[in-house]
Amino acid sequence: MTTHEGVVELRVRYAETDQMGVVYHANYLVWCEVGRTELMRSLGYAYSDLEAAGTRLAVAEASVRYARAARYDDPIRVVTHLEAVQSRTITFAYEIFRSIDGVLLASASTKLISIDESGAPRRLPPDLFNRFHDAKPPAP
Repeated sequence: MTTHEGVVELRVRYAETDQMGVVYHANYLVWCEVGRTELMRSLGYAYSDLEAAGTRLAVAEASVRYARAARYDDPIRVVTHLEAVQSRTITFAYEIFRSIDGVLLASASTKLISIDESGAPRRLPPDLFNRFHDAKPPAP
């Protein structure tokens, strides 16, 4: 089994901050989405292709633990890992750092459930399940 991580570099935009120049908390989940979709793409699954084949991945759970504030114009690095892959769900883990000094700004997790076009739960397509399962880190 191999492990795989995705790394995305971003820069905090003015629109992502509040009046004090601090990143609004919900934007961390947007950055997680960017990290997640790029990790999926690196594993051979563009989310748009998955949808075209009739599978959707809906966020069922999301959590963020904030450690430090990001501010306007900070360079940001989002590191994404596959944490768990089950027959109908995929769990991703994230660490968000300020790139210039490596300070951890937040850690997060999202659990996505596979659904069909009508919103009913469905099994992950076998090829996606196998590729993602093989890319997650081994259990401790």
